[in-house]
Amino acid sequence: MSHQSDRTADRTADSTADSTADRGTDRTTTPEPRPSDELLRLDRQLCFSLHAASRAFDGLYRRVLRDTGLTYPQYLAMLVLWEHGEMPVKRLGEYLRLDSGTLSPLLKRMQSAGLVQRERSAHDERSVTVRLTAEGAALKERAQGVPLAAIEASGLGLEEAVDLQARVRRLTAALDAALAEEA
Repeated sequence: MSHQSDRTADRTADSTADSTADRGTDRTTTPEPRPSDELLRLDRQLCFSLHAASRAFDGLYRRVLRDTGLTYPQYLAMLVLWEHGEMPVKRLGEYLRLDSGTLSPLLKRMQSAGLVQRERSAHDERSVTVRLTAEGAALKERAQGVPLAAIEASGLGLEEAVDLQARVRRLTAALDAALAEEA
């Protein structure tokens, strides 16, 4: 391109910018973000950060649990049963924060795999009790390394992981309280 055509292009661009500036619609810059716009960015959402971390944990647990044959939700159910033993399905759902529509198929698959036994209560037919089978209890030994593998993969030290867990529990309690106030 010649020098003259460069100058002509510059003048055309300058006059276009001047005419749009006169109309108050400068198309060469974006509008200044309002402070409230900053809060609406995805990377500013605490909920999304927690969601993304949860999804990352799901992927990690798929790999770490491969040896046990458990899915992550099954692993969580096993943790509760290893810790507390036999209990009503309703109480297990409370520990896991799962409704019966989600928990029942999960336990059905675990029963088919020989890990748990479900039984209707003789005293109240609406209540179903769940307990570990011998195979489910024995699986605890193979799962021993899972928690440390998760902490190691997180890049956090043990103290940092414990502190983060305490903070997330406080957050959960505060959100539960806020929901209870509106109910």
